[in-house]
Amino acid sequence: MLDNSKQQFTLEMTVVSAQGLKSPSFLFSRRLRPFITITTFPPPLNVADLKNLRGFQTRINDQGGINPTWGDKFHVPIHHTFFANRYSCIYLRLFTKRLIAGQAQLGWCQIPAADIGLPPVGSVRQLSYRLRAADGTRTHGVVNVAVKLEGRIHSSETCQTVIGIPVRMDMISSCKE
Repeated sequence: MLDNSKQQFTLEMTVVSAQGLKSPSFLFSRRLRPFITITTFPPPLNVADLKNLRGFQTRINDQGGINPTWGDKFHVPIHHTFFANRYSCIYLRLFTKRLIAGQAQLGWCQIPAADIGLPPVGSVRQLSYRLRAADGTRTHGVVNVAVKLEGRIHSSETCQTVIGIPVRMDMISSCKE
């Protein structure tokens, strides 16, 4: 039998760009230096996967301003239960790096597992999401990503063949008459 506890997918996620970001009105900095962090929810369940709790981060875009571009690719390990849980999502947070006071969050969005779906391995989906403010209200900003399911990593155990039983036997016998 296949051991589903070890079955994983690798999701190649490319953070393409963001559009329509609002310039901050911080005391010492009006320049945007945006970057995006990516985490999965729920987090990995295996102890070996706990290193992925740190998530992923794009590089800081010093020149992009209110319409930054990245093109950064990440290989996000996804457990098979990610697609079965209706609350599963990829969580993106957009920050700006301030010179004096550190980082400040500009917005966030969630990419539900249902939006990613189970596309054929290797096919690319282009997704765009409106960013939300810290309080959950919509902002004018949009983030654009591309996702591609790269493949499955199965356990080393073998599969067993199961023979199914037809649901309605009367249809089969009526065809022979």
